[in-house]
Amino acid sequence: MKQLILVLTALGLTTGCSQVQPWERGYLAKQEMAWDSDPLEGALNDHIFFSKEGSSGGSMAAGGGCGCN
Repeated sequence: MKQLILVLTALGLTTGCSQVQPWERGYLAKQEMAWDSDPLEGALNDHIFFSKEGSSGGSMAAGGGCGCN
């Protein structure tokens, strides 16, 4: 029974491995498919986040706080 579950799980996980066909790449290249479709809005959101947090580099690097003890 465990082997059957293992085999079915392995088959289920391999269905996500598919290649993008050349004619489908045009759909993926559209601006609305990007992770950050509006860079200006992303920069504004980062600025608001850093202003409220009192730190910098929170999204990619380690940052400090206000330095209060």
